[in-house]
Amino acid sequence: MTIEISICDEVNDAVVAAFAELVPQLSRSSSPPTAEELNKIVAHEASTILLASEGTTILGSMTLVLFPIPTGIRAWIEDVVVDESARGRGVGEALNRRALTIALNAGAQTVDLTSRPSRDAANRLYQRLGFVARETNVYRYEA
Repeated sequence: MTIEISICDEVNDAVVAAFAELVPQLSRSSSPPTAEELNKIVAHEASTILLASEGTTILGSMTLVLFPIPTGIRAWIEDVVVDESARGRGVGEALNRRALTIALNAGAQTVDLTSRPSRDAANRLYQRLGFVARETNVYRYEA
């Protein structure tokens, strides 16, 4: 079977169940989103959830965020996660390539993402796809 990348435009039990499995693999401190929370993301005009599937099994996901700012269209890739059983099979690459296509077609000149240094395979993938580490100070304000 081949891996299919689709835009999540409907939240159903399979999508909720997939996020319940995937989010803990991405973050130990975040709870999986509820159906209501996923519906808010799907309905938001700036967010596009991409799903990687093989048949009826969801293997991974990511969120592409596109929004206009005075200097152009900004694009961010967030929350990329591939189920550990499917890693090394090109799922992350397929998700990223689809996100890049969508972002560039929407007019984004650049696409940004962040990745923890400890995620060796993910960082190698991003570099292979043409992402370049930037000299920047990343700041975070926590409420």
